[in-house]
Amino acid sequence: MQKDKIHKVFRFVFIVVLFVLVQTGPATGDDFYEYQAGFKNFIQCELTRTDAENHFSGKDFSITMVNLFSVNRESDIIILTGTVKCDVAGKYHTLYIAVGLKTLKGKQVVSYYTIRKHDFQILATELIRFPYKERCPWTRYWIDLD
Repeated sequence: MQKDKIHKVFRFVFIVVLFVLVQTGPATGDDFYEYQAGFKNFIQCELTRTDAENHFSGKDFSITMVNLFSVNRESDIIILTGTVKCDVAGKYHTLYIAVGLKTLKGKQVVSYYTIRKHDFQILATELIRFPYKERCPWTRYWIDLD
């Protein structure tokens, strides 16, 4: 009898922990694909509308691929990390990107954005050092089914 109660308690605790992890963990399923689509569109807009040539010493470039690696939640910020591959004068270059999303008035907006030539481990505290001045609104790239 005692063993049966312990088993039930253990199963209950396991289900609660699993539920909490799913609610606060990285995006899964359809969420990931929505973030991926928004990330790709946002990065293409951001690089083509701003002075991205600074990353390539003023040379012309074309974007060949944008890839979202991960979606993580840290406190009230969703952190998207990925890469963009560009063709610069016949050579491929990779830029590493981190985007921080926050929810304001029920809508997700880009609050932080950083781009580098070298890979990096991104943490929310590091990303917060790079506030985003809105040029390419994130909400433009969401499909709103409501």
